[in-house]
Amino acid sequence: DESSGCESTGGEGAVAAGGTLGRQRRARTAFTLEQVCRLEKTFQRQKYLGASERRKLAAALQLSEMQIKTWFQNRRMKLKRQI
Repeated sequence: DESSGCESTGGEGAVAAGGTLGRQRRARTAFTLEQVCRLEKTFQRQKYLGASERRKLAAALQLSEMQIKTWFQNRRMKLKRQI
């Protein structure tokens, strides 16, 4: 039922990191369509990434490892809510 995700431009991949009191929130990341496509394709094959896979994907997409990690966490939660 779930497609590769390349056809739609949803905000499901946006990242926001909260902080403690006195610290500013990290700006919400607006992933490009190409980044979301690659993330979705990778997610369809593999729901969890190891450190080396995360590092390679982050370098390929010009994102931080934390952004990749958070995107996968959010995507797994989205999948869990759909079930």
